[in-house]
Amino acid sequence: MSTDLSRPELYINRELSWLEFNRRVLEEALDDANPLLERVNFLGIVADILDEFFEVRVAGLLQIRDSGRSPIAPDGMTPHEQLKAISRKTHELMEAHYRCWNEVLLPSLAREGIFLWEAADLGAEHLAFIRRYWREELEPILTPIVIDSANPFPRVLNKALCIGLLLEASGQTAVGVVTVPRVLPRILRLPELDDGSVHLITLSGIVGHQIHELFEGYTVVGSGAFKVTRNSELFVNEDEADNLLEEIEESLENRRKGDAVRLEIEAQAPARLIRFLRRQFGLDEDQVYLANGPVNLNRVMTIYGEVQRPDLKHEPFTPVERDLPRDPDPYFEMIRTADILLHHPYESFNTVIDFIRMAVIDPQVLAIKQTLYRTGEDSQVVEALIEASEQGKEVTALIELKARFDEASNIEWAKQLEECGVHVVYGLLGMKTHCKLSMLVRRDEDRLRRYAHLGTGNYNQKTARMYTDFGLITARHEFTAEVAEVFNLLTARSEETFQKLLVAPTTLMNGMLRRIEREIENAESGLPARIIAKMNGLVDSKIIHALYRASMAGVEVDLIVRGICSLRPGLLGISERIRVYSLIGRFLEHSRVYYFANGGNPEILAGSADWMRRNLRSRVEVVFPVEDKEARERIYQHLQLCLHDTVKARVLQADGTYIRLDPGVGEPTLCMQDAQMAIAQGREIDISLPSLNPTAGSAVESRTHATR
Repeated sequence: MSTDLSRPELYINRELSWLEFNRRVLEEALDDANPLLERVNFLGIVADILDEFFEVRVAGLLQIRDSGRSPIAPDGMTPHEQLKAISRKTHELMEAHYRCWNEVLLPSLAREGIFLWEAADLGAEHLAFIRRYWREELEPILTPIVIDSANPFPRVLNKALCIGLLLEASGQTAVGVVTVPRVLPRILRLPELDDGSVHLITLSGIVGHQIHELFEGYTVVGSGAFKVTRNSELFVNEDEADNLLEEIEESLENRRKGDAVRLEIEAQAPARLIRFLRRQFGLDEDQVYLANGPVNLNRVMTIYGEVQRPDLKHEPFTPVERDLPRDPDPYFEMIRTADILLHHPYESFNTVIDFIRMAVIDPQVLAIKQTLYRTGEDSQVVEALIEASEQGKEVTALIELKARFDEASNIEWAKQLEECGVHVVYGLLGMKTHCKLSMLVRRDEDRLRRYAHLGTGNYNQKTARMYTDFGLITARHEFTAEVAEVFNLLTARSEETFQKLLVAPTTLMNGMLRRIEREIENAESGLPARIIAKMNGLVDSKIIHALYRASMAGVEVDLIVRGICSLRPGLLGISERIRVYSLIGRFLEHSRVYYFANGGNPEILAGSADWMRRNLRSRVEVVFPVEDKEARERIYQHLQLCLHDTVKARVLQADGTYIRLDPGVGEPTLCMQDAQMAIAQGREIDISLPSLNPTAGSAVESRTHATR
């Protein structure tokens, strides 16, 4: 009798899995093995990703619930049930968040001579400073508002930090509101004292201390800083949009004013003020979150830059530069000889920028085509495209205008590129273009030839120093011809066929399912069968079905999933052979890599797509095979290092929680990211790893022992 693999108890809710990811990041803030200022940074990251979670995921669930529809998630939960569970877990997470700040990090900072003060606790010299700052810099740009019939409650912008007040005058009470300006730094450094200590104060703390001066004639009865989070999904009807660029610009303005989904307010705020604001924003009680400290905890990340204490930070790591020819002819000859595999941030992103800049410096390069998803505000890649166009090259840029929270930056780059003669296109209607491709067309001595860079991460030199990603530079005709076909698909909506590349939304899903099915058949035939997959998220139910079937057939499956994972490992008779790990370290694990034992002829692929429904079905993605022998060994070594990590890895349990690994008494420990830095710098690592082979091997055995 066949097993029903669609049963709700076989799936972890994706939203609750996201919150578990937040909890793992919070653990890094609590981990005293991390340098102190890095821990402060992790705390700010938790607040940052929680904001995005409410802006997008919670906002979407609220819309679905309020529409009257009640679709059931694979785990069996309705939108209403998910929202209740999210509220409960998020309140718990917020309490832990502020306990970490108040009971762990603030005292630790103070022991190191770093103080974040409340205004009421300042000494005379610092009080004089904040009063002077108030008069000269702050008070002139504030707008106090008293709510009455002439002045209705203002439209508070998304995530704007405000201070609400209860006021009293002549026996009458009123509510006042002041928005803390975004144009000024949220944490200020106070004058240094003779002992070399560092003294800081929040901008809202200064406003709160002096705010009585803004409301002359009123007595301030009580106050509290607050922040409202709003729905930040774009509302664009692409079918009716004459100009997608203009439509998205207009939607960005509306995003700042979307419906409220969460209210954060100081725990000490008067209950009456909290009730007033909750009604004003149309929120239920469980959508109000009390902050036992600074409301904008993500702002504590600025402390990292304010405090110059190298002893409290990670030892600086400089990405290793690849030794490649600077002159075009030998440079391209080297690419024709062998593929170049790059592993960021261990190896410098400058190699990718230099590849694109060859379109500028080499007269034999005639054209360049480029996808851009998250470019950042200062993009050397975009600057190179502009310079190439100004030199008369044919330049085409595919810019994704709907890259969440990077829309404004991408719109500005699109305008600049068009003004400089670059042919700018926006991809397929109704789909995000998420693939990472760059292609040069060069007149070599024998013929026109394409050269391509295919990657797992964005063309963004800033994030390339913080995110781990792979990139492949190649001149293989069978690869570059299909890269050209992807660009034709994006610019001409043409029907294309792909033999080497897996491309969403056409061939990627089926290509992955076929490979999992092949491992099942090999296991049943007694051939080597194993899957190792590294990604950011695993949610797609078809993929999870296939992985369950693989485990039941005897395939060993190791999944390295940084964030959301809806698959339940370790279920008797269903997922006993599946292990799921999450690694949270100084760099954000971002690469997507897939290994299939393939009966003794291992296949390795890398690309832009996670095993998420959106990546497989509603985005343009590219996953490419890695065929160069040295590149394959390097990627396999990376996967093995991930599977042997005993410092930063957590193991997913069947109940949806994660536990840290226990390497065992006397057993050596390994931090994968430290090992990768050492390898990049040419240093030896003291660990024996299996080479590329199809068998389950010692990695599975040692990991099983470690989690026992």
